[in-house]
Amino acid sequence: MLVKDAYLDSLRFEESALAHYIHHLLIEKKISLDDDMTKINLEQADHQIVKEMIQNNVLGIYKIRVYSLKMNQKDFVFIFATSEQAAIKFYCEKFHLTPLNCHEYSLDFQIARGNDVISFRDMKKDWKCFPAIAGFFVKPY
Repeated sequence: MLVKDAYLDSLRFEESALAHYIHHLLIEKKISLDDDMTKINLEQADHQIVKEMIQNNVLGIYKIRVYSLKMNQKDFVFIFATSEQAAIKFYCEKFHLTPLNCHEYSLDFQIARGNDVISFRDMKKDWKCFPAIAGFFVKPY
């Protein structure tokens, strides 16, 4: 795998630490995008600089997750948010109720949308602002 592919994957999958380390090593010209990943040596990085880059979120990576919040015995809402607490807060503000529970789902979980199947990861691309409602599910009896 090339550094370029690993870098794009780290951005796509919101792996902030890896993305910032690769970014730093690229800036310092210790690696290039066309190098093989085996060439990466994290010991070449200035860990203090990378730590500051991560804290300042230089690459603008905001890890968004998806949560299922139980509205009642059969209704659920999926919410994209940065944390479980943010999802619950958004739910309470939106529905003026407290959810019965809240569970994180994998962004790779696939659901039916119309005649297609889509993952939450792909669906997340439809939103620019979070938290956001991804959809609803009604449990059949």
